[in-house]
Amino acid sequence: MSTQFADQRFLILGAGVTGSAVANALKSRGGSVTITDDNSHDAVKPENIDLSNFDAVIISPGWRQDHPLVVKVLASGLQLLNEIDLAWQIRTEIAPGQKWLALTGTNGKTTTVEMAAKILQTAGLKAVACGNVGDTVIEAVDRKDPYDYLVLELSSFQLHWAKQAQFVSAAILNIADDHLDWHGSFDAYADAKMSILDRSDLAILNADDQEVVLRANRFSGRKVFFSLDTPGPGEIGVVEELLVDRAFVADPLEAAMICELKDITPTVPHNVSNALAAAALARTIGVSHEHIQKALQEFTPGRHRIETVYESESISWVDDSKATNPHAASASLMSHLSVVWIAGGLAKGADMNPLVQRCKARIKAVILIGADRQLIADALNEHAPSIPFVLVDAPSDYARGGDSNSLMEAVVAQAVTFVTPGDTVLMAPACASMDQFISYADRGDRFAAAVRKVVAHE
Repeated sequence: MSTQFADQRFLILGAGVTGSAVANALKSRGGSVTITDDNSHDAVKPENIDLSNFDAVIISPGWRQDHPLVVKVLASGLQLLNEIDLAWQIRTEIAPGQKWLALTGTNGKTTTVEMAAKILQTAGLKAVACGNVGDTVIEAVDRKDPYDYLVLELSSFQLHWAKQAQFVSAAILNIADDHLDWHGSFDAYADAKMSILDRSDLAILNADDQEVVLRANRFSGRKVFFSLDTPGPGEIGVVEELLVDRAFVADPLEAAMICELKDITPTVPHNVSNALAAAALARTIGVSHEHIQKALQEFTPGRHRIETVYESESISWVDDSKATNPHAASASLMSHLSVVWIAGGLAKGADMNPLVQRCKARIKAVILIGADRQLIADALNEHAPSIPFVLVDAPSDYARGGDSNSLMEAVVAQAVTFVTPGDTVLMAPACASMDQFISYADRGDRFAAAVRKVVAHE
């Protein structure tokens, strides 16, 4: 497909945020656009599409490879692009000097790309986080006043279809069970994650994650490992109370301080790991340790990420609604000593047994909600039968997206019956939210509102 989009006929799969951004970019360049979607009244239904009417197809993330229309497109010989590659083509026209840094992982992506963007901005660079956070990549590229650097958060869905974009450096935080219902197997999911390295000369890799280390053997470029342990030459890590750099220094036998542990908020292990990855990405383009430290001191993570919503009588109520899979929930649970755990929702094919096995010593009681809560209940019965748990059904007046918050108020009321001073009531659901809530943010907001009403009596 020519990068001159005028008079080209494009079929866009997906009428959501990505599809709309792609349509705007193509129409502004004289392209002809048709949008198809199963769930939009304004889009053409997939079964009514004649592929002979198009020159190229742009696929939105989340469209499964076994969708009947995608199967037809793949068999047709039409060029199939995703938004990332289309944005890369536009970049070569309007901002050829723009550099892209990329990051993926099962958990911690958003926090880490926001950290990295903050570091670059603190260093005076014109940079922004985009992709799965903030603007779409195509919106971040398609500007009259282009950024010098983009820090891309990329999901397995986006990476599955991406083939063209090139990265100065790419980081992989972790790989654990997630989206297996979409990819079909853990290996296919992991392969999608690891493919971020196919178009990068430098890999930033988590040495504490066995899957990342094992699968990084496929990468032949420069590897920089980060970990929570003392770093070897060429690595980034932690020494006592300091984050130190032995990778991007003149003499790898020496170590340069990046920052102090206390500079990172919250100072929990997986967030320190995020900071190491963000610092490493920034070092790949020469940002100073001083600018990294200043940025990390000023950085606060987004909402619904281990966010304390209320504290009283030595009891903390914590919203980690962003923990939408077992790996994220495990990191959250292991950051606290005695937890009344709120969990459940849509499991997306994930196995809950390893989560319960690893974290059972930290769990005092469990309150379960949502479509796949029985998976967690079964894991508790098998691996931690002494831990009490309660199943909370949605009250009759509760509706997804409605005014009543009776479901979360019932959950919080149950938590009150278990909690004693020194405990943390932690909502880290290990599941997606869309069965009972609009989004993970809606779930977190409803939890905070229920805590304020039931516990704080506001």
